Amino acid sequence: MRRRALYVRDERGQFVPAGAEEIVAAAKAYLRSRVRRGIPLTSPQVVRDFLMVNLAERDCEYFCLLLLDTRHRLLKFVELFRGTIDRASVHVREVVKAVIEAQAAAVVLVHNHPSQVSDISAADELITRRVKDALALIEVRVIDHLLVAGSEVVSFVERGLL
Repeated sequence: MRRRALYVRDERGQFVPAGAEEIVAAAKAYLRSRVRRGIPLTSPQVVRDFLMVNLAERDCEYFCLLLLDTRHRLLKFVELFRGTIDRASVHVREVVKAVIEAQAAAVVLVHNHPSQVSDISAADELITRRVKDALALIEVRVIDHLLVAGSEVVSFVERGLL
């Protein structure tokens, strides 16, 4: 396979071969730009790529929300809770508060496993049920709960857990 060089401009405006860090940074910026306010989240792969870029390499657990309007367009991505290496405390009232403040009609729950193990725990299932039940009271639909474990993104819906 023939290698291709990618180039960037240096401080003098000259093209020079890009280093690995510059290529990765540019790829991350590109993926972040594909998931922004107003974009309909109709492509599961774009969402997975966005989440991997944002959460896969974190060294502690985060619980996040993708807040959506009635047409499943992104309103906001919120990193709501930061935890330790193996858990994050999730307060349902704060989830409800964030949903109401954004005037969201639907939500995708997201969290990462810094261990990069894609097993869904009983605690993961419990918090999903608690949040889903609470949001149902205010007529907000939980579309999915996604678990980011390294280069894998696991869907609770695809596993029949939601």
